[in-house]
Amino acid sequence: MAKQPQPISPLKNFFAGGFGGVCLVFVGHPLDTIKVRLQTQPKPQPGQAPLYSGTFDCFRKTLVGEGVHGLYRGMAAPIIGVTPMFAVCFFGFGLGKRLQQRKPDDVLTYPQLFAAGMLSGVFTTVIMAPGERIKCLLQIQAATGETKYSGSLDCAKQLYREAGIRGVYKGTVLTLMRDVPASGMYFMTYEWLKNILTPEGKSVSDLSVPRILFAGGLAGIFNWAVAIPPDVLKSRFQTAPAGKYPNGFRDVLRELIREEGVASLYKGFTAVMIRAFPANAACFLGFEVAMKFLNWVAPGL
Repeated sequence: MAKQPQPISPLKNFFAGGFGGVCLVFVGHPLDTIKVRLQTQPKPQPGQAPLYSGTFDCFRKTLVGEGVHGLYRGMAAPIIGVTPMFAVCFFGFGLGKRLQQRKPDDVLTYPQLFAAGMLSGVFTTVIMAPGERIKCLLQIQAATGETKYSGSLDCAKQLYREAGIRGVYKGTVLTLMRDVPASGMYFMTYEWLKNILTPEGKSVSDLSVPRILFAGGLAGIFNWAVAIPPDVLKSRFQTAPAGKYPNGFRDVLRELIREEGVASLYKGFTAVMIRAFPANAACFLGFEVAMKFLNWVAPGL
């Protein structure tokens, strides 16, 4: 295993992760919109065609009906939340690595990197759950033809007025179920790929841009391979009317399996996988560029 850059600085991870998250949203939000619309489209009546026949049909209808703006609908919520969320995510990963080191020059094993990644998933849920709830509601309202929310802030206000803080944080358990194992896979895969892509005798910090993009993009693929089933349940649960699923994700799971089969847990798979590579490649490239800048301007941070 190639040596990791030492020492680990959770604070630098915090700032660099925030910048990486902004890069991810700008690249990946259009396909995230497609993913959510596919996951939450109503079941067609007998003899009727579904609203969207697949990823490319959803993309075409959104673009024709709403223009490019439709693909970026609901982006204000993740942009507002993504900087602190990814900052906290990368901070949690850095802290998880630091906590497992007995000495500053200890090189962590892959299970230890997976554990550090899982900690980052716990850290981000506080920000991720309400941001995802607002984003999903805004992404589907245009497809239904209703305009209940004028924007992210109006959506948050209405949710709080209707059900208090629990309404804003609806879907938190499912967000944890998605992000804790997926984040472990995400960071472990990225570190593993960086190590195997590092030439003999070189440092992982000297990786070329194409190799960073490849490692980050593939880490995103591995992340979503783990995250898609709980993400489908989360999207359904967070956009459902109040009281529809009194037993939480168990009711969502039973309904999906009963009405649409196991394959329904992988709705939006194509959109997710098309989005995962470029979005996460941009995220990790942004992180690495920001980290190099921070090491240059504040080496003792």
